[in-house]
Formats: sequence, structure tokens, C-alpha cells
Amino acid sequence: MDNQRAREIISSPVMANVIHNGNKVYMERLNEPDQCCVVHYLNDPVTKINVPVSSLTENK
Repeated sequence: MDNQRAREIISSPVMANVIHNGNKVYMERLNEPDQCCVVHYLNDPVTKINVPVSSLTENK
């Protein structure tokens, strides 16, 4: 995924099907200078992790 698509997903009212390491995640915010995104796994909404945007994939 690239920063532009990540920005679109985060600002959309519709939740996208985004995967990180084989697990579905919710994208919370984008840190563009670092090309990272704060996400949490859908099965663990409390734990937030910072991951490279390039490690995220969108299943359409």
C-alpha cells in the first residue's frame, strides 16, 4: 500500500479490508514522514502498533 491509499482509507467512513501479517487491522492514523501507520488488529482493539505502510495490503 502507498501513503495516498492509506490516507484515503483512514478518511473514509467505510471500513476497508486491510491486512497486516495475515490479520485484519483497523488503520487509525498515518505518519507520512515516517511512511508508517498506527493500526490495531480487529481482534485486539486495545493494542496499537506502528507499522510501515508498505506492509499493509488491501483486499478488495
